[in-house]
Amino acid sequence: MRVLPVLASPARPDIARVKETIDRLPNAFLKSRRPSGRSEMSFLPAVKTWIWISALATLAGWTLSAVGLLNKLGYIGFAVVVAIVMIEASARGALKFSIGRWRWEKIRARFARPLPLMFAALTVLILIGGVIYPSNNHMAHSYRIPRVLHWLGGEQWQWIFTPTFRMNTRPCGMEWLMAPVLLFTKSDRGLFLLNFIPFLLFPGLIFSVFTRLGISARVACQWMWLLPTGYVFVLQAGSTGNDGYAAVYSLAVVDFALRAWRSRRISELNLSLLSIALLTGVKSSNMPLVLPWLVLAVPLWRLWRDHPLSATRMAVLAIMVSFIPTALLNHYYSNAWLGAKLEIGNLEMKNPLVGIYGNTLLLLCQSFCPPFFPLAGWWTRHVLEVLPGAIVRPMLASFEAGFQALWELPTEDWVGIGAGVSVLGVVALWWKLQKQSKGDGAMWMPATSDHFTRFHRLALIAPWVSLLAYFSMSGLAHTGRILTPYYPLLLPLLLAGREQSQLVRRAGWRLLTWGVYAVAFVVLLITPPRPLWPAKTLLARALETWPGQPFLSRALNVYTVYSIRSDPLAKLRASIPGDVKIIGYLSGPDDLETWLWRPFGSRRVEGVSVLQPQEQLDARGIQYAIVSLFFFEQQHQSFDEWRAKQERRSLLIRT
Repeated sequence: MRVLPVLASPARPDIARVKETIDRLPNAFLKSRRPSGRSEMSFLPAVKTWIWISALATLAGWTLSAVGLLNKLGYIGFAVVVAIVMIEASARGALKFSIGRWRWEKIRARFARPLPLMFAALTVLILIGGVIYPSNNHMAHSYRIPRVLHWLGGEQWQWIFTPTFRMNTRPCGMEWLMAPVLLFTKSDRGLFLLNFIPFLLFPGLIFSVFTRLGISARVACQWMWLLPTGYVFVLQAGSTGNDGYAAVYSLAVVDFALRAWRSRRISELNLSLLSIALLTGVKSSNMPLVLPWLVLAVPLWRLWRDHPLSATRMAVLAIMVSFIPTALLNHYYSNAWLGAKLEIGNLEMKNPLVGIYGNTLLLLCQSFCPPFFPLAGWWTRHVLEVLPGAIVRPMLASFEAGFQALWELPTEDWVGIGAGVSVLGVVALWWKLQKQSKGDGAMWMPATSDHFTRFHRLALIAPWVSLLAYFSMSGLAHTGRILTPYYPLLLPLLLAGREQSQLVRRAGWRLLTWGVYAVAFVVLLITPPRPLWPAKTLLARALETWPGQPFLSRALNVYTVYSIRSDPLAKLRASIPGDVKIIGYLSGPDDLETWLWRPFGSRRVEGVSVLQPQEQLDARGIQYAIVSLFFFEQQHQSFDEWRAKQERRSLLIRT
């Protein structure tokens, strides 16, 4: 690594030369193994386009809601305004369009290598699964898609009357991307593209960020194809989850900030600001990742000072697309910016120390859980009996119920980075420590002390501080899945150093990477939400051959449940007269609701309460109500007694 010295007279320094040399420091640091402009062109315009699409979709949602025009006419008008602004900016030279250079020879040569070829094959299978299967992500159908349908039905964002408080309190980043798709297509079949498109951008961003953080190009070339094999990325790339796609925002935050260090361009610093705002607008759990952005962006504050108009415009847009609007609405309606008073009691951790060691244990268990774990049921029932009471009792008081649960197969509802990438990370860390103990390895971080490298060191450490902050604040159970945007920023500290280049050359490492990819393929092929094999047919025949086998019965039941999750009560919905435009729904906080809205745009669903008298239901135009008997069991109430009090003049349909 080459560091340029600052040459100046002690008596009277040459200020211009000092400034020029400082500006060149990032160039000197990044010159080693930095990706060429031609390779950057292949993915960077696509990343910028996706960032702007995400920001404009969120801006459109909040803006059209404010004026009550969250409908087709409103979106068309918004698109026209955006087009006019872009044309005007392009005419002024403030906006330049660039298209990545795709050369067939270069693409063919790249994907002729084993790792890129396996990534391409994995991507094709993900696309096939997303196309042939409807969305069946539980959280998407219990609150994300229904909340969007409520907003579209009322033509604006609204605080929804529902026991599923997540419909109101959670950030709206993914939902504002869903809204135009649901509005114009009247279908949820295309929603998986909101995850699939960012998945395609993942390798290029990983390589760019890793090399800019000092990782050798040879090592980054390996990990750009290995990290996407994390089970949460593979499984959510074809689904409607909102964890995996946010990792592109977290990578873009660091990538554009590092580019701004080198270029001193306000546009790249603004894109970094926009990316961190979008990241917090996906989940409030991503807010600790503001720290790495602050480390890299704050030292460049003079760029905003020198361009006040651009800085002001971008700050307003960033506020609009971040978690801030949701936080303000939560405070207005529930007097709590996270909505924690309405949600489960473990949304906020009361004892930070318990949160740190508890989340560490959960992350380790969920990350290293075997991809095929027949003993998952035993583990869930008995692991708390094995652990010391001094550890278990504080966790029982601080975490969600069932935090210890694991499952037989990885599914997008709970899985995190997975055992494959976790094992690779442990091997890389073990190799680093072994080499350093023998004095053969480089330092963890570059040893030079120039201005840029000091912040580079902090950028490597800051994501780990963010992880510690999240651990100390959260009592949610699915730690491995929620931390998905953190993983790409945690790895660079483990991979920095010359010794990693020695590791990736070894035959044992190559064999291990092929094994990780092989397991990722199997996980994708057999995942219950989108199996790429005739699961129910073969399992049913196996049960006929070996009747009474509990393992086969359990497997057939799991695949059957997932196959109908997107529309579990179609026959019940068909029994409702077609002229009924408003349906009441009395459900529990985790009951699915999307099925009741189908076909989208034909009717509205309104929440009802056991305390509402018949007169109020009639005033709201509710003639039919779908009632969950499980809800009454949870509340220890009698459905028949409640029904008798209503003095119904219309039919109550029981579920």
